[in-house]
Amino acid sequence: MMVKKTFVISDMHCANCVMRLEGLEDDLPGIRYIQGSYHRQTLEVEFDETQLSEEQLRAAIARLGYTAQT
Repeated sequence: MMVKKTFVISDMHCANCVMRLEGLEDDLPGIRYIQGSYHRQTLEVEFDETQLSEEQLRAAIARLGYTAQT
């Protein structure tokens, strides 16, 4: 089942941060769409819950050094 979540990433502050986070699409199965905005400090992700849980996604974001809040 496809789910769309918007996370607040308050420690994202530049275009490089956005690129690192958007790179998760290549690293994790199930991500269909991902777009970040450092101006809004948000990360929008559409993913397949049968392949990737929200907890796994949050853990991957944390491994990059960011905190994801909903």
